[in-house]
Amino acid sequence: MPVSNNNDFTHIKTWLFVPATRIDRVAKAFASGADAVIVDLEDAVAAADKIQARKDLQVYYDSQNYKPIWIRINQASSENFVEDLELCQKMPNLAGLILPKAERASDIEQLHHSTGLPVIALIENAIGLYQIDSIAKASGLVAFSYGFLDLCNDLQVQVGTAAADIIANQIRYQLLITSKIHQLLAPIDSVYTDFDDDKGLGQRVQLWSQMGLSGMLCIHPKQVAVVQQSLQPTDTEIEFARSVVEEYQRSGQAVFKIDGNMVDAPVIERCRQLLSQLLAK
Repeated sequence: MPVSNNNDFTHIKTWLFVPATRIDRVAKAFASGADAVIVDLEDAVAAADKIQARKDLQVYYDSQNYKPIWIRINQASSENFVEDLELCQKMPNLAGLILPKAERASDIEQLHHSTGLPVIALIENAIGLYQIDSIAKASGLVAFSYGFLDLCNDLQVQVGTAAADIIANQIRYQLLITSKIHQLLAPIDSVYTDFDDDKGLGQRVQLWSQMGLSGMLCIHPKQVAVVQQSLQPTDTEIEFARSVVEEYQRSGQAVFKIDGNMVDAPVIERCRQLLSQLLAK
């Protein structure tokens, strides 16, 4: 079952990674406007640097400048998992934990029960993808995300091809349906690796947001503003939503026409949701 404060994360659209070896960048990450900052103890930190990275993280946590951060720890099967878990047990005010290469519900439950923290599961191989229904039942789990490059390597999919796009959308669909059934936050989309390609990033944001995903992992502060801007509804969309809701409130009709468009219950509900999101900002 998901943790009780699942809804606290619905506003998070941008999740920005910072290497644990560069704790000095955490303040810059928050200054970028990111909704959540993830300090990475896994892929961004070489094996020889992990001990020092944990020490630096503890120093930051104990400082007056600390703001609640998420930590991506090392995978459950790695020799660094135990050390990461011990560190996180000393940090009850973390925002939460991210488990890479998630494969088993029991690993997520161990993290949650040992720390009391919410957990996001990163699906990064075929085993994890195959097990998502059982993983989704783990106590403490709030959401799924996925590592697309790792999945492509495991599945032998060629990155940057039309075939890869098909696989990516299938992964999004599987995670979306599973998350809905198990009352989790909608999935968080994977990183967009070219942080100089604002147009491509904007197109990616349009894709996952239209599919119903909740947010996106970011690897550079400059991506945050692009994601946030790309999520803004157009003036035309806002005006249409207002017209629909106003007409529904005026007429009380279940079906009517606005600007040549047939409007019924699902359209009315979608327009209400859009206007509610605007009011919440």
